[in-house]
Parts: sequence; structure tokens; C-alpha cells
Amino acid sequence: MRRTSMGTRVAARQVLRWAVTNATSSVFSPLRGGRRPLQPLCTGCRFLCSSSSQNTLQQHNHEVGPQSRKPVTELSLHSLVDMGFTDSQSEQIYEATSNLRGGSAARHALSTLTALFVLGLNPSTVLRLLEKCPELYTINESQLQQRIGNMRKLGLVEGSLQRVVSYYPQILTVPVKTVKSVVLFLREKCQFTVQQVTDILRDSPTVVLEKRGQLEYKFQYAYFRMGVKQAWMVKSRYFRFSLDEVRCRHCFLERRGLYQTPDKKGQTLIINPKLDDIFNVDEDGFLTHVANASAEEFEVFGKLLAREWQEEQHQHGSVEADSDDDEDEEDEENEETAGKGGYMKRRKK
Repeated sequence: MRRTSMGTRVAARQVLRWAVTNATSSVFSPLRGGRRPLQPLCTGCRFLCSSSSQNTLQQHNHEVGPQSRKPVTELSLHSLVDMGFTDSQSEQIYEATSNLRGGSAARHALSTLTALFVLGLNPSTVLRLLEKCPELYTINESQLQQRIGNMRKLGLVEGSLQRVVSYYPQILTVPVKTVKSVVLFLREKCQFTVQQVTDILRDSPTVVLEKRGQLEYKFQYAYFRMGVKQAWMVKSRYFRFSLDEVRCRHCFLERRGLYQTPDKKGQTLIINPKLDDIFNVDEDGFLTHVANASAEEFEVFGKLLAREWQEEQHQHGSVEADSDDDEDEEDEENEETAGKGGYMKRRKK
């Protein structure tokens, strides 16, 4: 046990404490009004616990007797408190699982809570993640196991994995097949290295749910229009920013003579500002230290640029994005392909 992570030890103690409490008594389910015996949650955490934690839980299961091995199918306020949540937090979780339509939330809540605890997250963080992404309640144990395991295979080790889940819990709702498809695209189409793809997933996990056409265009825009190589895209966390924000700030600098697309040799007549200075600052910092312009100028420019993009859309029409994963969401597709038409037009100049 000394070699296991602190998060795993805490989770194991919480689960064992819950097991001991509920193995000897039944509790009332206040919102249901019925009497339901609660059993220890051992099978729910086995897929994520270390071997030493699993042995401890298995030994305890043997000690408390056969009756305690029945799977728990529903939470109660009492069981949530035993897991480490406060009374108010327990009420929030219980109410959330009760209000979700269908029975999947009640069936899968135990495996979801256990998985998040074993990752080393504390009750307050777990509650915050579930508030941001209630869909986590409906994911079954097998899917959760596969998705967490796949992220570890992609290089998101302890520490990085917790930060990603805390920042973007929706990543646990994305099928493994979808994540692998995005990784393959970044590796083969965009020529990022394995480590660079890991860094992108760690710093910009929203890419796993971004439309393929828009993701491709965003890469092309930085690579061709701005002359930015892959290493700098990763270092500046470029994929965190929306396409509209990227184009607006870049075009504003370009038309003020403060940014120039490098030639074939990568040379420019001026020194372009770094991506960090363009995007990793708020609007005031961008205007004051990079663009040397007022907020009014930038606002007017943004409106004019939006009008230009609309005109390009009418002029060039809709161009289908070359992607196997694009869905039939016509509004988003038209917006993306209109941007691609504008990109092609600017490159011809």
C-alpha cells in the first residue's frame, strides 16, 4: 500500500469505510421512501484500483460474508456521506441522479463516482465535474474503463490525466473510436509527433469533439496563412482557441502591417509577434501590447470582417469538408466550408 498513489489509498479507504458501514445495516432512501439494503462497492472500483488495493477489498469482501457481495444498484444519501461527500453535496448528487431521465444514471452512478475517486479527485472536485458534465452519470463501467485506459495509452499519465479530466470532463463521454480517429488525423494529416499529440490532448482536449473539417482548416490556417510550424502550435496551445478568434486577431494584425506571411524560405520583412503574445492574452492585452489599437477599432474591424466572410460564403458557396467523421449538421458544416473557401481565395492572391 505504501507504493500506491495517495489518490488510490484515499479512494480505497472511502470504499472500505462505506463497505463496513453498509454490510451491517440497511438504510432508508429518503427520496424514494423505501427500505433498501446497501452493499459494499468492490466490483465498481476493481478496474481502476492498484493490485494491492484490489487485494485489500477482496479480503474484506470475504470477511463480511456472501450477503455483502450483492451489487449495489442505487445510491442513498447515507451511502454518499460515507463515501466522503457532505450532506449538501450528497443531496445534490442524489437529486441529480433522480432527475436524469431513464434508469442509467442510478445504475452507473457508483462506477462513475468510484472511477473519479480512484483517479485521486476529492469529493468537491468530483461534484464540480458532475455539475459540468451530468452525462458522466450515465456511462457504464466498461465504457469508462476503456476510455480512461485509452487516455493512459496515449501518454496521459498520472497528473496529466487528472488535470485533463478536471478541465474537460466531457472527454470521458467520447468513445474510444472517436479519440483514436482524432489522434490518427493529427499524426498523419497534420504531421504531429506522438509526444506533440499527447501534449495537444493534455492542453487542448476539446479537439476530440471538434468537427473534423473545422479542425483541419484551423491547422491549415496556422500552417499556411500564418507560417506557424507544428512545434509552435503545440507550445502556444493554439488549438484551444476558436477559429473565429484566430482569424480575427491575425487579420487585424496583418492589415495593420504587424504580421506577414513567411515566404517559401520562412522569411519575412518584419518580425512577427509570437502566437503566445497574440492569443494567450485577453483582448486588452492584445490591443495594448501587440496591435497598438483601441477597443473601438478592433470592434469595428470585427464587424467588417464578419461581413466579408458572409460575402465570401455567398460568392463561393458551400464546399464539403473532406472528412469521414462529419455528421449531418448543416449549419456548422456551411460555416466551416465557407471559411475554407475564404482561405483558398486568400491563398490565390
